[in-house]
Amino acid sequence: MQNDNKTIIEINNVSKFFGDKTALDHINLSIRKGEFVTILGPSGCGKTTLLRLIAGFQTASEGNICISGKEITQTPPHRRPVNTVFQKYALFPHLNVYDNIAFGLKLKKMPKQDMTRKVKAALKMVGMTDYEYRDVDSLSGGQQQRVAIARAIVNEPEVLLLDEPLAALDLKMRKDMQMELKEMHKRLGITFVYVTHDQEEALTLSDTIVVMSEGKIQQIGTPTDIYNEPINAFVADFIGESNILNGTMVKDKLVRFCGQEFECVDEGFGENAPVDVVIRPEDLYIFPVSDRAQLRGVVQSCIFKGVHYEMAVMCADYEIIVQDYHAFEVGSEVGLLVKPFDIHIMKKERTCNVFEGKVKDATHVEFLGCEFECAPIPSEKIPENGQPVRIEVDFDKVILQDDAEDGMLTGEVKFILYKGNHYHLTVLSDWDENVFVDTNDVWDDSDRVGITIRPQDIRVIV
Repeated sequence: MQNDNKTIIEINNVSKFFGDKTALDHINLSIRKGEFVTILGPSGCGKTTLLRLIAGFQTASEGNICISGKEITQTPPHRRPVNTVFQKYALFPHLNVYDNIAFGLKLKKMPKQDMTRKVKAALKMVGMTDYEYRDVDSLSGGQQQRVAIARAIVNEPEVLLLDEPLAALDLKMRKDMQMELKEMHKRLGITFVYVTHDQEEALTLSDTIVVMSEGKIQQIGTPTDIYNEPINAFVADFIGESNILNGTMVKDKLVRFCGQEFECVDEGFGENAPVDVVIRPEDLYIFPVSDRAQLRGVVQSCIFKGVHYEMAVMCADYEIIVQDYHAFEVGSEVGLLVKPFDIHIMKKERTCNVFEGKVKDATHVEFLGCEFECAPIPSEKIPENGQPVRIEVDFDKVILQDDAEDGMLTGEVKFILYKGNHYHLTVLSDWDENVFVDTNDVWDDSDRVGITIRPQDIRVIV
C-alpha cells in the first residue's frame, strides 16, 4: 500500500435527511491517500448513504465533502475522481467482458489501441486474462465481481468505492475474494472505501475501520484498536463476541464485577464509579476448580466451533461465555481466571434515562410526548412559565408490555445488549427519543412494545 499520510477525502459536518428522518448526523471523517477504510455497521446505520454521498449519487443536506482538496459536495458523479463497485455488480448482460470493462473508456472516446491496453491491464490485475470475449452471464459470481472491479479500476480513479461487494457470494468464495481484494489494494495503491455489515470482513481487510450506528460514527481506529479497545458497549458488542458486564471502578487499577474485585490496568475513572467491563471470551482461562480461580461456576453448554469450544458458565447469577481449546462437560464445576490486561474498562454512556420535560401540575409531568402521573412535587419547587425540568428514570423501572396498546406510549426495540445477568435494551419511542431498559425478559429486535413508567419511579429534577 502506498500511503503518504496525505488526506484525500475530507467529510466535514455532513448530515443527510430524508423527510423528518435523519440518515446521517454530523459526520466528520478524514481518509488518507492509499488507505483501505471500511465503514462498518448494522443495516440502517447510514453506511451506504455515506458512500453514496462520496460517490455523488445523493447530495448532503448539510456540510461539505472534499476530494483531493476540491470541494465536490454538489459535483455530479461522472465528474468525481471515484468509481463505485455495487453489491449487485450492475454489469451489462448484453455486452461481453471486454465491452463491459471498456464501457467508460468508450464514453471518453479513448483511442482503440489505448483502450485495449488498459482493458488487458485491468483484466490481468483482477486475474481474468483470456476472459475478455466471454459472455458475462456465463461467469461465476466471483468472476462477475472481478469484472465489476476491473470496470471500475480501468478508469484509474483516485478512490474506489465498494458497497458490500461480496455479500452475494457464498462463504468460501467470499473468503477467497477478501484475500484478492487485499492483494489488489496493495498492487493498485489507490484509496479503497469499503462498506460492509460483516465484522470479520472489516477486521480482515482494513487499515482503518469506521464503526457506525444510527447515523453517527461511534469509533474510528485500526482493527486491533477497535477489537481490543472498544469505545462503548455498542462497539464491544458489534465487533466480535464479548462479555459485557456492569462494574464499579473501586479505584485506579481495581474493578469490581460479578461480586468480586479484580486487578486491571485502567486508570482515571475515579473511585466507586459505575463502569462497563468488557472481557473477550478467548481471554478467560477455564480449568477444574482450584484455589487460583477468581470465579467459580458450572458449565451450562459446550459447543464445538471448529477451532475452539464455546462454553457458557454460570457464576452465581452471571452467565460468562468462554472460548477454549479444551472442552468441559455440561454440569462440570470450573474455575475462571482473567489477567489484568485482558479486562477492558469503559466509561458508562449513561447511568439512567434522562428526559427534558415540563411540570403540568403538582402530580403530573409531560415528557416523551405524553403526560405522566408522578409523585407529588412541593408547590415551591414547581417552576413558573412552564420552564423545562429534568426527568430521570432508572433503567430497571421502565416496564415493557407485549401489547403495545397497553403502554402509556409505544416504541420499537432497536438494540439488545446482554449484560451477563440481564438485557439492556434501546427502545425508540414513537416520540423519536430513545428509552433505555434493563430487563430479564427476552425481546427481539424490532419488537413493538408498550412503555409504562409508574409515578413513584419518575424523578423530577427542578
